[in-house]
Amino acid sequence: MHLTLHYIIIKMKQILTFLLVLFSLSSTTAQILEPVEWSTSIEKKSETEIDLIATATIDSGWHLYSQDVPEDGPIPTSFTFEESNTYELVGKTIEADGHTVDDPVFGMKIKYFEDKVEFRQTITLLGNPGSIKASVNFMVCDDTRCLPPNDEDLEFAIPKKKSSILEPVSWSSEIKKLSEDEYELTYVATIDGHWHFYSQKGNKDDGPIETEFTFDVDSKDFELIGETTESETVEVFEDVFQMKVRYFEDKAVFKQKIKLLNPEAKSIASEVYYQVCDNVKCLQPMTEVFNTSLSGNAEVKNDVVSLDDNSKAKSEALNLNVTGWEKYEKEEVVKKSNFTIFFLGFLGGLIALLTPCVFPMIPLTVSFFTKNAGNSQKGLTNSIMYGFFIFLIYFLLSLPFHVLDSLDPEILNNISTNVTLNIIFFVIFIAFAFSFFGYYELTLPHSWSAALDNKANSIGGLIGVFFMALTLAIVSFSCTGPILGTLLGSSLTSDGGATQLTMGMSGFGLALALPFTLFAMFPKWLNSLPKSGGWLNSVKVVLGFVEIALALKFLSNADLVEHWGLLKREVFIGLWIIIGIGLLLYLLGKIKFPHDGPFKKISFSKWMFVLLVASFVIYLIPGLTNTKYANLKLLSGFPPPLFYSVYEKDSQCPLGLNCYKDLDEGIAAAKEQNKPIMLDFTGWACVNCRKMEEQVWSKGKVFDALNNDYIVISLYVDDRKELAKEEQFQYIRSNGKLKNIKTIGDKWATLQTLNFQNNSQPFYVLLNHDMELLNYTTAYTPNADEYYDWLKKGMENFKQ
Repeated sequence: MHLTLHYIIIKMKQILTFLLVLFSLSSTTAQILEPVEWSTSIEKKSETEIDLIATATIDSGWHLYSQDVPEDGPIPTSFTFEESNTYELVGKTIEADGHTVDDPVFGMKIKYFEDKVEFRQTITLLGNPGSIKASVNFMVCDDTRCLPPNDEDLEFAIPKKKSSILEPVSWSSEIKKLSEDEYELTYVATIDGHWHFYSQKGNKDDGPIETEFTFDVDSKDFELIGETTESETVEVFEDVFQMKVRYFEDKAVFKQKIKLLNPEAKSIASEVYYQVCDNVKCLQPMTEVFNTSLSGNAEVKNDVVSLDDNSKAKSEALNLNVTGWEKYEKEEVVKKSNFTIFFLGFLGGLIALLTPCVFPMIPLTVSFFTKNAGNSQKGLTNSIMYGFFIFLIYFLLSLPFHVLDSLDPEILNNISTNVTLNIIFFVIFIAFAFSFFGYYELTLPHSWSAALDNKANSIGGLIGVFFMALTLAIVSFSCTGPILGTLLGSSLTSDGGATQLTMGMSGFGLALALPFTLFAMFPKWLNSLPKSGGWLNSVKVVLGFVEIALALKFLSNADLVEHWGLLKREVFIGLWIIIGIGLLLYLLGKIKFPHDGPFKKISFSKWMFVLLVASFVIYLIPGLTNTKYANLKLLSGFPPPLFYSVYEKDSQCPLGLNCYKDLDEGIAAAKEQNKPIMLDFTGWACVNCRKMEEQVWSKGKVFDALNNDYIVISLYVDDRKELAKEEQFQYIRSNGKLKNIKTIGDKWATLQTLNFQNNSQPFYVLLNHDMELLNYTTAYTPNADEYYDWLKKGMENFKQ
């Protein structure tokens, strides 16, 4: 009897709810009621956790029911979130407290909301979803009626994770049927500006990673016809690898013909493995997976996929769940300043002032302006303008290189690494050197300077002053030309290209122009100038020795490109030592050149210079050995690299450090020895990684900190050694693409991007045993003191 009565009451409540809804429908035929307005927002809790917030704004007199209402009560509010592999829900949707009242209609306690209410759903980001779609089902009532249940679509905008991950290559593909059983697969790579990746063949074993296509021929559905062909490549000498390489720019096209063996086959599985570089760095090797439909649709495989249990477990193991991000700001990459090249140009201009072609002109030119201008003010103005025009001329000389740079940003780099051009520079510098030694004079045609001199005398005024400045530039070419040539060569072989050349030329012109302006403003200073004499010729001869040393650098570039083996590192340094000894003998009067006068007693300043040259020669001597002292850090980048040596070099951990190359082994050692961890994301082909090891890690206090205080775990992201079959797995990237983890490099590269949103090397991370950051992450840091302070701060935080 009791159950029957309970059943009747329940049915009556349901009928009552239905009647309320029906009544509300009939009473609202004249107007549509929408008493609830929904809006969405998000709140970031950590790098990977976000709260999705759905806010309901409710008109006065209406109320919205809770997600949890008793059975047989009103329809509860409920949320449904679209499934995706880029995020996962954490717990249930949370709501505010609301009001709980005895409802006379339903005869039960019911929770509802008035005015405004927030619902929150926490999610963990597994990738970059862009936006998350959801829907809410809800019912609203006032004191007299209820509206029918309603569905509202919601969308939450998710900002992309702040990331340093670079993906400069995008792939597309298509298939073409050639005959009944033959097809042609075409893969097209679109490459962002200034980036490139490498040919399938033609690169040396110790060079960049070559592009490699792999096809699933094990399926027996098809067989390959011939090799994978590729579009035209560029062949240049690349500073990153110090060798000639072949690579693609802007766009690359690959084609592979196949013969279909199974008429029932629906698709062709393939993948491409490649490495992308620019002029200063290389990214970790990448893999793109293709699933080409034989119906004609072909695209990179990036559908939502499900992973097997093995792949899921190993993918989850890659996530270190690093914490402590809120304590440290990510390091900003600051572009290198052009001040250095400007300063070097200015220094070159000061040296040019001390040559016989320029120095005697200073008092003569200033005296001409101050005494022959009619009045002192006009003379001062003309002299200042004369200096300004000298600066302007050298500035204007750099502008044609900007035209070349704008036509093709790579042209200056291609010019600088051209073998023929480097040999030409070598010959020119040797010619300049013997000119400085006094065996002959290199001058521009006399008719040029004579014509300009006539122009200056006939025109007068500021235009005449300009032609006088141009005359000086031409007359002094035999002394300034070699210095400008050095500036041109160093600028072309740097990353700054035409911009750095302009900065250098401007610095040169400014230094050359200043004396003419300053001595015109302060004529009495002329009395303090040293008299012209034999010392000016000595300056030229010293510059001649410098020119020979610089000429060897250009010959070395050509030697590295062609691998002639003529100028191995020790041979190059040995020749510099011989040049240094020759300069010492000249300064001490043991060697004489055609324009040298009688040898005079050595002055104090000359003795200081002799001591400086002797110290430099002594500094070079350890570079001939196969010891740790062979690393001449002050000359880094000038001699050939350390590996280009007459000695055989063993492969081992940097500097003999007891580093680990396996993450789990390294973490276990850190726990056992109670030491903090330094993750070193590096690469076998990473030039800046080697610079850090040879120039920064080798410093005493940095080496001691790494060797004694830390467990160094070096993870090589370009290691092509395959993992054991049972260790290979698949991983879903943040963009939804599937990545096959087949090699050691695949594993560590994925671990880096997943945990640190960065895919360039070197990259350093300090962690404790609980994977908590001990300091901000850092990258290439050539300042050893700064790097040591970073390590020291991490150690202090570990001890706390």
